[in-house]
Amino acid sequence: MTTPPWRAAGGTAVQRPSFHPVAIRKSLGKSNNSSTYPTAQALQQPQQQQQKQQQQAARRTQFPDALKAYVARTFEDCPSENKAEVEVSLKKIITDAFENETVWTIDWATYPLPAAARRQSTTNSDKMDISSGDDSSPISNSPAKNNFNSVSKGSKRKLSSRIASDKNEFAVTRPDKKYKKTSASNYSYEGPDAFKRLDKRYKRHQTKNVFSHYNAMHSALDSPAFAPIVGRATNLEKRYLRLTSAPDPDTVRPLHVLEKTLELLKSKWKAENNYSYICDQFKSLRQDLTVQHIKNDFTINVYEIHARIALEKADLGEYNQCQSQLANLYSEKIPGGHPHEFKAYRILYLLHTCNRTDMNDILASLTPAEKEDRAILHALAVRSAVAGGNFHRFFKLYLDAPNMGGYLMDSFIDRERLAALAAICKSYRPDIPFRHITEELGFENDAECEAFIVKHNAGNFIKTKESSKDEGNSKIVLETAKALPTIEGAKAAAFKKVDIKGQI
Repeated sequence: MTTPPWRAAGGTAVQRPSFHPVAIRKSLGKSNNSSTYPTAQALQQPQQQQQKQQQQAARRTQFPDALKAYVARTFEDCPSENKAEVEVSLKKIITDAFENETVWTIDWATYPLPAAARRQSTTNSDKMDISSGDDSSPISNSPAKNNFNSVSKGSKRKLSSRIASDKNEFAVTRPDKKYKKTSASNYSYEGPDAFKRLDKRYKRHQTKNVFSHYNAMHSALDSPAFAPIVGRATNLEKRYLRLTSAPDPDTVRPLHVLEKTLELLKSKWKAENNYSYICDQFKSLRQDLTVQHIKNDFTINVYEIHARIALEKADLGEYNQCQSQLANLYSEKIPGGHPHEFKAYRILYLLHTCNRTDMNDILASLTPAEKEDRAILHALAVRSAVAGGNFHRFFKLYLDAPNMGGYLMDSFIDRERLAALAAICKSYRPDIPFRHITEELGFENDAECEAFIVKHNAGNFIKTKESSKDEGNSKIVLETAKALPTIEGAKAAAFKKVDIKGQI
Protein backbone atom coordinates (compact mmCIF):
# COMPACT_ATOMS: atom_id res chain seq x y z
CA MET A 1 0.00 0.00 0.00
CA THR A 2 1.49 3.38 -1.01
CA THR A 3 1.70 6.30 1.39
CA PRO A 4 -0.81 9.12 0.86
CA PRO A 5 0.85 12.33 -0.37
CA TRP A 6 -0.22 14.38 2.62
CA ARG A 7 1.67 12.22 5.08
CA ALA A 8 5.39 12.58 5.66
CA ALA A 9 7.83 9.73 5.58
CA GLY A 10 8.05 7.87 8.86
CA GLY A 11 4.33 8.17 9.57
CA THR A 12 4.44 11.53 11.49
CA ALA A 13 1.93 14.22 10.75
CA VAL A 14 3.02 17.23 8.70
CA GLN A 15 1.38 20.44 7.85
CA ARG A 16 -1.02 19.95 4.98
CA PRO A 17 -0.59 22.08 1.91
CA SER A 18 -3.19 24.65 1.07
CA PHE A 19 -4.36 22.41 -1.70
CA HIS A 20 -3.56 19.10 -3.31
CA PRO A 21 -4.33 17.96 -6.85
CA VAL A 22 -7.38 15.80 -7.52
CA ALA A 23 -8.43 13.86 -10.59
CA ILE A 24 -10.75 15.66 -12.98
CA ARG A 25 -14.23 14.18 -13.05
CA LYS A 26 -15.29 13.05 -16.47
CA SER A 27 -18.77 11.76 -15.65
CA LEU A 28 -21.87 12.80 -13.73
CA GLY A 29 -21.85 9.74 -11.49
CA LYS A 30 -22.10 9.96 -7.75
CA SER A 31 -18.77 10.82 -6.15
CA ASN A 32 -17.27 8.38 -3.68
CA ASN A 33 -15.78 10.08 -0.63
CA SER A 34 -14.97 6.85 1.17
CA SER A 35 -11.61 5.20 1.10
CA THR A 36 -10.70 3.48 -2.19
CA TYR A 37 -8.72 0.80 -0.42
CA PRO A 38 -10.82 -2.37 0.20
CA THR A 39 -10.70 -4.03 3.56
CA ALA A 40 -10.02 -7.72 4.15
CA GLN A 41 -13.72 -8.25 4.88
CA ALA A 42 -14.65 -6.63 1.59
CA LEU A 43 -12.22 -8.87 -0.26
CA GLN A 44 -13.82 -11.99 1.27
CA GLN A 45 -17.40 -11.03 0.34
CA PRO A 46 -17.09 -11.77 -3.43
CA GLN A 47 -15.55 -15.16 -2.67
CA GLN A 48 -18.32 -16.06 -0.24
CA GLN A 49 -20.95 -14.84 -2.68
CA GLN A 50 -19.38 -16.88 -5.47
CA GLN A 51 -19.33 -20.01 -3.31
CA LYS A 52 -22.97 -19.45 -2.39
CA GLN A 53 -23.93 -19.07 -6.05
CA GLN A 54 -22.07 -22.27 -6.90
CA GLN A 55 -23.89 -24.14 -4.14
CA GLN A 56 -27.24 -22.80 -5.35
CA ALA A 57 -26.42 -23.76 -8.95
CA ALA A 58 -25.43 -27.27 -7.87
CA ARG A 59 -28.65 -27.54 -5.89
CA ARG A 60 -30.66 -26.51 -8.95
CA THR A 61 -29.04 -29.23 -11.11
CA GLN A 62 -29.56 -32.09 -8.67
CA PHE A 63 -32.62 -34.21 -8.05
CA PRO A 64 -33.57 -35.23 -4.51
CA ASP A 65 -33.63 -39.01 -4.15
CA ALA A 66 -37.26 -38.75 -3.07
CA LEU A 67 -38.14 -37.03 -6.37
CA LYS A 68 -36.39 -39.76 -8.36
CA ALA A 69 -38.47 -42.34 -6.52
CA TYR A 70 -41.59 -40.26 -7.17
CA VAL A 71 -40.94 -40.24 -10.94
CA ALA A 72 -40.30 -43.99 -10.94
CA ARG A 73 -43.53 -44.55 -8.97
CA THR A 74 -45.47 -42.42 -11.46
CA PHE A 75 -44.52 -44.55 -14.49
CA GLU A 76 -44.54 -47.81 -12.57
CA ASP A 77 -48.21 -48.69 -13.11
CA CYS A 78 -49.26 -46.03 -15.59
CA PRO A 79 -51.67 -47.20 -18.32
CA SER A 80 -50.00 -47.01 -21.71
CA GLU A 81 -52.83 -44.97 -23.21
CA ASN A 82 -52.31 -42.27 -20.55
CA LYS A 83 -48.51 -41.94 -20.81
CA ALA A 84 -48.57 -38.77 -22.94
CA GLU A 85 -50.89 -37.01 -20.49
CA VAL A 86 -48.83 -38.22 -17.52
CA GLU A 87 -45.61 -36.89 -19.08
CA VAL A 88 -47.11 -33.40 -19.46
CA SER A 89 -48.42 -33.39 -15.88
CA LEU A 90 -45.12 -34.66 -14.50
CA LYS A 91 -43.15 -32.05 -16.42
CA LYS A 92 -45.32 -29.26 -15.00
CA ILE A 93 -44.98 -30.55 -11.42
CA ILE A 94 -41.17 -30.76 -11.59
CA THR A 95 -40.78 -27.45 -13.42
CA ASP A 96 -42.97 -25.60 -10.91
CA ALA A 97 -41.02 -27.12 -8.05
CA PHE A 98 -37.72 -25.85 -9.48
CA GLU A 99 -39.08 -22.39 -10.27
CA ASN A 100 -40.64 -22.02 -6.81
CA GLU A 101 -37.48 -23.42 -5.17
CA THR A 102 -39.57 -26.02 -3.33
CA VAL A 103 -38.07 -29.11 -4.93
CA TRP A 104 -36.06 -29.87 -1.76
CA THR A 105 -38.84 -29.05 0.68
CA ILE A 106 -41.75 -31.00 -0.84
CA ASP A 107 -42.45 -34.38 0.75
CA TRP A 108 -42.29 -36.41 -2.48
CA ALA A 109 -43.00 -39.65 -0.62
CA THR A 110 -46.58 -38.51 0.07
CA TYR A 111 -47.01 -36.16 -2.91
CA PRO A 112 -50.05 -37.29 -4.98
CA LEU A 113 -49.43 -38.86 -8.38
CA PRO A 114 -50.85 -37.24 -11.53
CA ALA A 115 -54.49 -38.23 -11.99
CA ALA A 116 -53.83 -39.90 -15.34
CA ALA A 117 -51.23 -42.19 -13.75
CA ARG A 118 -53.74 -43.80 -11.45
CA ARG A 119 -55.25 -46.98 -12.81
CA GLN A 120 -59.03 -47.13 -12.49
CA SER A 121 -59.12 -50.87 -12.13
CA THR A 122 -56.18 -53.21 -11.76
CA THR A 123 -55.70 -56.91 -12.26
CA ASN A 124 -53.27 -58.86 -10.14
CA SER A 125 -51.20 -60.53 -12.81
CA ASP A 126 -48.91 -62.00 -10.17
CA LYS A 127 -51.53 -64.66 -9.44
CA MET A 128 -51.23 -66.17 -12.91
CA ASP A 129 -50.63 -69.88 -12.79
CA ILE A 130 -47.81 -70.56 -15.21
CA SER A 131 -47.36 -74.18 -14.32
CA SER A 132 -50.10 -75.44 -16.60
CA GLY A 133 -52.22 -74.33 -19.51
CA ASP A 134 -55.61 -75.51 -18.22
CA ASP A 135 -58.72 -73.42 -17.82
CA SER A 136 -57.61 -72.14 -14.41
CA SER A 137 -55.47 -69.47 -15.99
CA PRO A 138 -56.82 -65.89 -16.06
CA ILE A 139 -56.63 -65.86 -19.85
CA SER A 140 -58.85 -68.88 -20.37
CA ASN A 141 -61.31 -67.97 -17.59
CA SER A 142 -61.85 -64.33 -18.44
CA PRO A 143 -65.04 -63.39 -20.29
CA ALA A 144 -64.51 -62.39 -23.86
CA LYS A 145 -66.82 -60.64 -26.27
CA ASN A 146 -64.95 -61.69 -29.40
CA ASN A 147 -66.02 -65.04 -30.82
CA PHE A 148 -63.68 -66.04 -33.57
CA ASN A 149 -64.50 -68.75 -36.09
CA SER A 150 -62.59 -71.96 -35.86
CA VAL A 151 -61.09 -73.61 -38.89
CA SER A 152 -61.57 -77.30 -39.47
CA LYS A 153 -58.84 -79.65 -40.46
CA GLY A 154 -60.20 -79.76 -44.00
CA SER A 155 -59.70 -76.03 -44.47
CA LYS A 156 -59.35 -74.80 -48.01
CA ARG A 157 -57.17 -71.98 -46.78
CA LYS A 158 -53.49 -72.47 -47.38
CA LEU A 159 -52.11 -73.14 -43.92
CA SER A 160 -48.64 -72.48 -45.20
CA SER A 161 -49.60 -68.83 -45.45
CA ARG A 162 -50.47 -68.84 -41.74
CA ILE A 163 -47.00 -69.63 -40.48
CA ALA A 164 -44.40 -67.12 -39.41
CA SER A 165 -41.48 -66.23 -41.63
CA ASP A 166 -38.87 -68.94 -42.11
CA LYS A 167 -36.21 -66.41 -41.25
CA ASN A 168 -37.26 -66.72 -37.63
CA GLU A 169 -37.35 -70.54 -37.77
CA PHE A 170 -40.53 -70.26 -35.74
CA ALA A 171 -43.75 -71.76 -37.11
CA VAL A 172 -47.23 -71.63 -35.67
CA THR A 173 -50.40 -73.44 -36.63
CA ARG A 174 -53.95 -72.21 -36.93
CA PRO A 175 -55.92 -72.89 -33.71
CA ASP A 176 -58.55 -75.62 -33.94
CA LYS A 177 -60.67 -74.28 -31.07
CA LYS A 178 -62.05 -70.92 -30.15
CA TYR A 179 -59.94 -69.08 -27.64
CA LYS A 180 -61.08 -66.60 -25.04
CA LYS A 181 -58.53 -64.00 -24.16
CA THR A 182 -58.00 -62.13 -20.94
CA SER A 183 -59.71 -58.81 -20.35
CA ALA A 184 -56.77 -57.47 -18.39
CA SER A 185 -53.67 -56.01 -20.01
CA ASN A 186 -50.28 -55.82 -18.34
CA TYR A 187 -47.74 -53.16 -19.03
CA SER A 188 -44.03 -53.76 -18.81
CA TYR A 189 -41.56 -51.40 -17.18
CA GLU A 190 -41.05 -48.43 -19.50
CA GLY A 191 -39.84 -45.70 -17.14
CA PRO A 192 -36.65 -44.70 -18.98
CA ASP A 193 -38.31 -44.42 -22.39
CA ALA A 194 -41.15 -42.38 -20.98
CA PHE A 195 -38.66 -40.13 -19.21
CA LYS A 196 -36.76 -39.47 -22.46
CA ARG A 197 -39.99 -38.65 -24.30
CA LEU A 198 -40.87 -36.21 -21.53
CA ASP A 199 -37.53 -34.50 -22.00
CA LYS A 200 -38.01 -34.26 -25.78
CA ARG A 201 -41.41 -32.67 -25.48
CA TYR A 202 -40.08 -30.18 -23.00
CA LYS A 203 -37.29 -29.13 -25.35
CA ARG A 204 -39.78 -28.48 -28.13
CA HIS A 205 -42.25 -26.38 -26.17
CA GLN A 206 -40.48 -24.59 -23.32
CA THR A 207 -38.35 -21.44 -23.22
CA LYS A 208 -34.62 -21.47 -22.60
CA ASN A 209 -35.04 -19.87 -19.17
CA VAL A 210 -37.33 -22.61 -17.90
CA PHE A 211 -35.31 -25.26 -19.71
CA SER A 212 -32.24 -24.34 -17.65
CA HIS A 213 -34.09 -25.70 -14.60
CA TYR A 214 -35.61 -28.66 -16.37
CA ASN A 215 -32.28 -29.70 -17.84
CA ALA A 216 -31.45 -31.05 -14.40
CA MET A 217 -33.78 -33.98 -15.09
CA HIS A 218 -30.95 -35.65 -17.01
CA SER A 219 -29.25 -36.33 -13.70
CA ALA A 220 -32.16 -38.60 -12.74
CA LEU A 221 -31.11 -41.02 -15.45
CA ASP A 222 -28.02 -41.76 -13.36
CA SER A 223 -30.15 -42.97 -10.47
CA PRO A 224 -30.84 -46.69 -9.90
CA ALA A 225 -34.47 -46.16 -10.88
CA PHE A 226 -33.63 -45.15 -14.45
CA ALA A 227 -30.05 -46.06 -15.25
CA PRO A 228 -29.58 -49.19 -17.39
CA ILE A 229 -28.25 -52.15 -15.49
CA VAL A 230 -26.42 -55.32 -16.43
CA GLY A 231 -28.15 -58.42 -15.15
CA ARG A 232 -26.37 -61.24 -13.34
CA ALA A 233 -29.09 -63.91 -13.15
CA THR A 234 -28.44 -67.23 -14.93
CA ASN A 235 -31.84 -68.95 -14.72
CA LEU A 236 -33.51 -69.39 -18.11
CA GLU A 237 -37.11 -69.22 -16.87
CA LYS A 238 -38.46 -66.44 -14.69
CA ARG A 239 -41.99 -65.51 -13.73
CA TYR A 240 -43.22 -62.07 -14.77
CA LEU A 241 -43.73 -59.64 -11.88
CA ARG A 242 -44.57 -55.98 -12.30
CA LEU A 243 -41.75 -53.82 -10.93
CA THR A 244 -42.50 -51.82 -7.78
CA SER A 245 -38.94 -50.58 -7.22
CA ALA A 246 -35.61 -50.28 -9.00
CA PRO A 247 -34.70 -53.59 -10.70
CA ASP A 248 -32.24 -55.84 -8.90
CA PRO A 249 -29.34 -56.97 -11.17
CA ASP A 250 -29.31 -60.33 -9.37
CA THR A 251 -32.82 -61.05 -10.69
CA VAL A 252 -32.26 -59.72 -14.23
CA ARG A 253 -30.88 -61.97 -16.93
CA PRO A 254 -28.13 -60.63 -19.23
CA LEU A 255 -28.37 -60.77 -23.02
CA HIS A 256 -26.56 -64.08 -23.54
CA VAL A 257 -28.90 -65.78 -21.05
CA LEU A 258 -31.97 -64.19 -22.68
CA GLU A 259 -30.91 -65.61 -26.04
CA LYS A 260 -30.93 -69.11 -24.54
CA THR A 261 -34.29 -68.35 -22.93
CA LEU A 262 -35.82 -67.50 -26.29
CA GLU A 263 -34.71 -70.80 -27.81
CA LEU A 264 -36.16 -72.65 -24.83
CA LEU A 265 -39.52 -70.86 -25.12
CA LYS A 266 -39.73 -71.57 -28.85
CA SER A 267 -39.21 -75.28 -28.32
CA LYS A 268 -41.70 -75.38 -25.42
CA TRP A 269 -44.35 -73.55 -27.43
CA LYS A 270 -44.09 -76.04 -30.27
CA ALA A 271 -44.19 -79.00 -27.89
CA GLU A 272 -46.76 -77.87 -25.28
CA ASN A 273 -48.75 -74.98 -26.80
CA ASN A 274 -49.34 -73.58 -23.28
CA TYR A 275 -50.21 -69.94 -23.92
CA SER A 276 -50.60 -68.76 -20.31
CA TYR A 277 -47.08 -69.97 -19.53
CA ILE A 278 -45.52 -68.68 -22.78
CA CYS A 279 -47.14 -65.24 -22.48
CA ASP A 280 -45.92 -64.87 -18.89
CA GLN A 281 -42.36 -65.90 -19.84
CA PHE A 282 -42.25 -63.55 -22.84
CA LYS A 283 -43.42 -60.62 -20.73
CA SER A 284 -40.65 -61.39 -18.25
CA LEU A 285 -38.13 -61.62 -21.10
CA ARG A 286 -39.28 -58.27 -22.51
CA GLN A 287 -39.02 -56.68 -19.07
CA ASP A 288 -35.39 -57.80 -18.71
CA LEU A 289 -34.61 -56.28 -22.10
CA THR A 290 -36.26 -53.00 -21.16
CA VAL A 291 -34.53 -52.43 -17.81
CA GLN A 292 -31.15 -53.10 -19.46
CA HIS A 293 -31.97 -50.73 -22.37
CA ILE A 294 -31.20 -53.47 -24.91
CA LYS A 295 -32.42 -52.45 -28.37
CA ASN A 296 -31.06 -54.59 -31.18
CA ASP A 297 -32.14 -57.22 -33.68
CA PHE A 298 -32.67 -59.72 -30.84
CA THR A 299 -35.13 -57.33 -29.16
CA ILE A 300 -37.07 -57.01 -32.40
CA ASN A 301 -37.12 -60.79 -32.81
CA VAL A 302 -38.53 -61.25 -29.29
CA TYR A 303 -41.36 -58.78 -29.84
CA GLU A 304 -42.19 -60.19 -33.28
CA ILE A 305 -42.43 -63.77 -32.01
CA HIS A 306 -44.56 -62.74 -29.05
CA ALA A 307 -46.85 -60.75 -31.35
CA ARG A 308 -47.33 -63.75 -33.65
CA ILE A 309 -48.15 -66.05 -30.74
CA ALA A 310 -50.66 -63.51 -29.39
CA LEU A 311 -52.28 -63.33 -32.84
CA GLU A 312 -52.57 -67.09 -33.01
CA LYS A 313 -54.38 -67.12 -29.66
CA ALA A 314 -56.53 -64.08 -30.53
CA ASP A 315 -55.04 -61.99 -27.71
CA LEU A 316 -55.24 -58.63 -29.46
CA GLY A 317 -54.35 -56.69 -26.32
CA GLU A 318 -50.96 -58.37 -25.97
CA TYR A 319 -50.42 -58.23 -29.72
CA ASN A 320 -50.99 -54.49 -29.81
CA GLN A 321 -48.50 -53.88 -26.99
CA CYS A 322 -45.87 -55.74 -29.02
CA GLN A 323 -46.91 -53.91 -32.20
CA SER A 324 -46.51 -50.51 -30.53
CA GLN A 325 -43.00 -51.34 -29.28
CA LEU A 326 -42.05 -52.73 -32.68
CA ALA A 327 -43.09 -49.46 -34.32
CA ASN A 328 -40.65 -47.61 -32.04
CA LEU A 329 -37.85 -50.10 -32.73
CA TYR A 330 -38.39 -49.94 -36.49
CA SER A 331 -38.31 -46.12 -36.38
CA GLU A 332 -34.81 -46.27 -34.85
CA LYS A 333 -33.54 -48.02 -38.02
CA ILE A 334 -32.30 -51.06 -36.12
CA PRO A 335 -31.25 -53.74 -38.63
CA GLY A 336 -33.34 -56.88 -38.72
CA GLY A 337 -36.99 -57.66 -38.26
CA HIS A 338 -39.91 -57.68 -40.68
CA PRO A 339 -41.37 -54.15 -40.71
CA HIS A 340 -43.40 -54.73 -43.90
CA GLU A 341 -45.12 -57.77 -42.44
CA PHE A 342 -46.12 -55.91 -39.29
CA LYS A 343 -47.22 -52.80 -41.14
CA ALA A 344 -49.65 -55.04 -43.03
CA TYR A 345 -50.90 -56.36 -39.69
CA ARG A 346 -51.31 -52.78 -38.51
CA ILE A 347 -53.56 -51.94 -41.48
CA LEU A 348 -55.75 -54.97 -40.77
CA TYR A 349 -55.87 -54.10 -37.07
CA LEU A 350 -57.08 -50.59 -37.88
CA LEU A 351 -59.83 -52.13 -40.02
CA HIS A 352 -60.90 -54.12 -36.97
CA THR A 353 -60.99 -51.02 -34.73
CA CYS A 354 -62.60 -48.85 -37.45
CA ASN A 355 -59.93 -46.21 -36.80
CA ARG A 356 -60.13 -44.05 -39.92
CA THR A 357 -57.82 -41.31 -38.66
CA ASP A 358 -54.87 -43.63 -38.06
CA MET A 359 -55.69 -45.49 -41.26
CA ASN A 360 -55.34 -42.27 -43.27
CA ASP A 361 -52.03 -41.53 -41.55
CA ILE A 362 -50.57 -44.94 -42.29
CA LEU A 363 -51.73 -44.85 -45.92
CA ALA A 364 -50.08 -41.44 -46.39
CA SER A 365 -46.81 -42.71 -44.89
CA LEU A 366 -46.40 -45.75 -47.15
CA THR A 367 -43.18 -45.74 -49.17
CA PRO A 368 -42.87 -47.04 -52.76
CA ALA A 369 -41.01 -50.11 -51.46
CA GLU A 370 -43.80 -50.87 -48.97
CA LYS A 371 -46.44 -50.57 -51.66
CA GLU A 372 -44.74 -53.38 -53.57
CA ASP A 373 -44.70 -55.80 -50.63
CA ARG A 374 -47.16 -58.69 -51.01
CA ALA A 375 -48.47 -58.55 -47.42
CA ILE A 376 -49.09 -54.80 -47.57
CA LEU A 377 -50.72 -55.09 -51.00
CA HIS A 378 -53.05 -57.74 -49.57
CA ALA A 379 -53.94 -55.54 -46.57
CA LEU A 380 -54.63 -52.58 -48.88
CA ALA A 381 -56.84 -54.78 -51.05
CA VAL A 382 -58.80 -55.85 -47.95
CA ARG A 383 -59.25 -52.21 -46.95
CA SER A 384 -60.46 -51.37 -50.46
CA ALA A 385 -62.93 -54.28 -50.47
CA VAL A 386 -64.36 -53.27 -47.08
CA ALA A 387 -64.65 -49.61 -48.08
CA GLY A 388 -66.36 -50.47 -51.37
CA GLY A 389 -68.63 -53.20 -49.99
CA ASN A 390 -67.09 -55.77 -52.36
CA PHE A 391 -67.86 -58.78 -50.19
CA HIS A 392 -67.11 -61.36 -52.88
CA ARG A 393 -63.53 -60.11 -53.18
CA PHE A 394 -63.20 -59.65 -49.42
CA PHE A 395 -63.85 -63.33 -48.67
CA LYS A 396 -61.51 -64.45 -51.42
CA LEU A 397 -58.80 -62.34 -49.80
CA TYR A 398 -59.70 -63.82 -46.42
CA LEU A 399 -59.05 -67.33 -47.69
CA ASP A 400 -55.69 -66.35 -49.20
CA ALA A 401 -54.15 -64.06 -46.56
CA PRO A 402 -50.31 -64.12 -46.39
CA ASN A 403 -48.30 -64.63 -43.20
CA MET A 404 -50.68 -64.36 -40.24
CA GLY A 405 -53.04 -61.76 -41.67
CA GLY A 406 -55.91 -64.25 -41.50
CA TYR A 407 -55.75 -64.24 -37.70
CA LEU A 408 -56.34 -60.49 -37.64
CA MET A 409 -59.15 -60.83 -40.18
CA ASP A 410 -60.74 -63.39 -37.86
CA SER A 411 -61.30 -60.55 -35.39
CA PHE A 412 -63.78 -58.81 -37.70
CA ILE A 413 -64.89 -61.59 -40.07
CA ASP A 414 -68.23 -62.13 -38.27
CA ARG A 415 -69.05 -58.46 -38.62
CA GLU A 416 -68.37 -58.49 -42.36
CA ARG A 417 -70.29 -61.72 -42.83
CA LEU A 418 -73.37 -60.14 -41.27
CA ALA A 419 -73.02 -57.14 -43.59
CA ALA A 420 -72.67 -59.44 -46.60
CA LEU A 421 -75.62 -61.60 -45.52
CA ALA A 422 -77.79 -58.49 -45.11
CA ALA A 423 -76.89 -57.45 -48.66
CA ILE A 424 -77.76 -60.96 -49.93
CA CYS A 425 -81.12 -60.88 -48.17
CA LYS A 426 -81.93 -57.58 -49.86
CA SER A 427 -80.88 -58.78 -53.29
CA TYR A 428 -82.35 -62.31 -53.46
CA ARG A 429 -86.07 -62.82 -52.89
CA PRO A 430 -87.91 -64.75 -51.54
CA ASP A 431 -85.16 -67.27 -50.76
CA ILE A 432 -81.68 -68.38 -51.81
CA PRO A 433 -79.91 -71.78 -51.86
CA PHE A 434 -78.05 -72.38 -48.65
CA ARG A 435 -75.00 -73.67 -50.51
CA HIS A 436 -74.61 -70.26 -52.21
CA ILE A 437 -74.40 -68.52 -48.81
CA THR A 438 -71.78 -71.01 -47.60
CA GLU A 439 -69.56 -70.31 -50.61
CA GLU A 440 -70.05 -66.54 -50.68
CA LEU A 441 -69.34 -66.00 -46.99
CA GLY A 442 -66.13 -68.05 -47.02
CA PHE A 443 -67.26 -70.92 -44.78
CA GLU A 444 -65.58 -74.30 -44.95
CA ASN A 445 -68.84 -76.26 -45.06
CA ASP A 446 -72.60 -75.96 -44.62
CA ALA A 447 -72.41 -76.91 -40.94
CA GLU A 448 -70.27 -73.89 -40.11
CA CYS A 449 -72.58 -71.61 -42.07
CA GLU A 450 -75.64 -73.03 -40.30
CA ALA A 451 -74.00 -72.54 -36.87
CA PHE A 452 -73.27 -68.90 -37.78
CA ILE A 453 -76.87 -68.20 -38.78
CA VAL A 454 -78.29 -69.96 -35.72
CA LYS A 455 -75.91 -67.98 -33.50
CA HIS A 456 -77.49 -64.76 -34.78
CA ASN A 457 -81.07 -65.96 -34.20
CA ALA A 458 -81.94 -66.60 -37.86
CA GLY A 459 -81.97 -70.40 -37.74
CA ASN A 460 -85.77 -70.55 -38.05
CA PHE A 461 -85.53 -69.19 -41.58
CA ILE A 462 -83.53 -72.14 -42.91
CA LYS A 463 -86.04 -74.33 -44.73
CA THR A 464 -86.16 -77.40 -46.91
CA LYS A 465 -87.75 -76.62 -50.23
CA GLU A 466 -89.11 -79.18 -52.63
CA SER A 467 -87.71 -78.93 -56.14
CA SER A 468 -89.67 -79.29 -59.35
CA LYS A 469 -91.30 -82.61 -60.17
CA ASP A 470 -88.82 -83.22 -62.98
CA GLU A 471 -85.86 -83.09 -60.60
CA GLY A 472 -87.57 -85.10 -57.88
CA ASN A 473 -85.40 -83.90 -54.98
CA SER A 474 -85.31 -81.17 -52.34
CA LYS A 475 -82.88 -78.43 -51.40
CA ILE A 476 -82.12 -76.32 -48.35
CA VAL A 477 -82.75 -72.57 -48.67
CA LEU A 478 -82.70 -69.44 -46.53
CA GLU A 479 -85.88 -67.39 -46.58
CA THR A 480 -84.22 -64.05 -47.23
CA ALA A 481 -87.32 -61.85 -47.07
CA LYS A 482 -88.26 -63.12 -43.61
CA ALA A 483 -84.69 -63.26 -42.30
CA LEU A 484 -83.73 -59.69 -43.31
CA PRO A 485 -85.00 -57.84 -40.18
CA THR A 486 -83.19 -60.27 -37.88
CA ILE A 487 -79.96 -60.09 -39.87
CA GLU A 488 -80.12 -56.26 -39.96
CA GLY A 489 -80.47 -56.17 -36.19
CA ALA A 490 -77.48 -58.46 -35.70
CA LYS A 491 -75.44 -56.36 -38.13
CA ALA A 492 -76.28 -53.12 -36.30
CA ALA A 493 -75.23 -54.66 -32.98
CA ALA A 494 -71.93 -55.91 -34.45
CA PHE A 495 -70.97 -52.50 -35.83
CA LYS A 496 -72.20 -50.59 -32.79
CA LYS A 497 -69.31 -51.53 -30.53
CA VAL A 498 -65.82 -52.62 -31.44
CA ASP A 499 -63.55 -54.26 -28.88
CA ILE A 500 -60.29 -52.30 -29.00
CA LYS A 501 -58.64 -53.81 -25.95
CA GLY A 502 -54.96 -52.91 -25.92
CA GLN A 503 -55.42 -49.93 -28.23
CA ILE A 504 -52.59 -47.41 -27.82
